[in-house]
Amino acid sequence: MYICNQKTKKNNIMETKGKQTGPLNKAQMDILRLLEHIKTNEEADELRQVICDFYARKAEEAMDRLWEAGLWDEEKNEAILKEHLRTPYKYAR
Repeated sequence: MYICNQKTKKNNIMETKGKQTGPLNKAQMDILRLLEHIKTNEEADELRQVICDFYARKAEEAMDRLWEAGLWDEEKNEAILKEHLRTPYKYAR
């Protein structure tokens, strides 16, 4: 899972990859306040894992809803497994 690389935080404005995304909402500010209590790299790693687990569960729940609604099936799973997603490169000889 990709966790946003925060470069700067000025006046509650986040800048990610050189682009300002606007003011932080209340939930985001609450999370930042909680982060003040992280004192070690191990604590940061543990929190990162908790967040990753949270989003993995959300993705699984969303896939379950698609499956139950008939919008996803084994055929689509197989098609994705066989899909070629690499960028083709043309080499000059």
